[in-house]
Amino acid sequence: MEDKKINPLLTGSAETMLQSFYARAKYSRKKNAKFYDAKAIELVEKIDYDFSKAEKDSTMSDGVIARTIVLDELIKYFIDKNPDCTVVNIACGLDTRFYRMDNGRITWYNVDLQETIEVREAIYHESGRVSTIGISATDPAWADKVIKRGKCSL
Repeated sequence: MEDKKINPLLTGSAETMLQSFYARAKYSRKKNAKFYDAKAIELVEKIDYDFSKAEKDSTMSDGVIARTIVLDELIKYFIDKNPDCTVVNIACGLDTRFYRMDNGRITWYNVDLQETIEVREAIYHESGRVSTIGISATDPAWADKVIKRGKCSL
């Protein structure tokens, strides 16, 4: 029995998170990629969506890849220095960074608008050391939901 595909109903700017997600999956299949996003590859296969827009938009894809490489390096450096830290990923969309950065000890929060978190939860089914918070990043109440672990320094 084949698993039913997830059909996220997104339009406008919210739809770009699917295109960014696809760009990371496509890049990860390249032979000499600077990162490998197994979660993005896995989930692209589970999402019922026409990725042809993302396939054609090389400028958007290149920007996503450049940003991913830079942020991954910065976050990896921070986690290496603070292996028991808490990370808050603001405006996370369908970001899969936790799955690339997880050292088995970090606590990770993904923060985004409630409608984005609903799509994320339908796709990822996250729990344990990775959590979601459905709230605007401009609402300071999100910080009250974060439980800090460990000491952090640069």
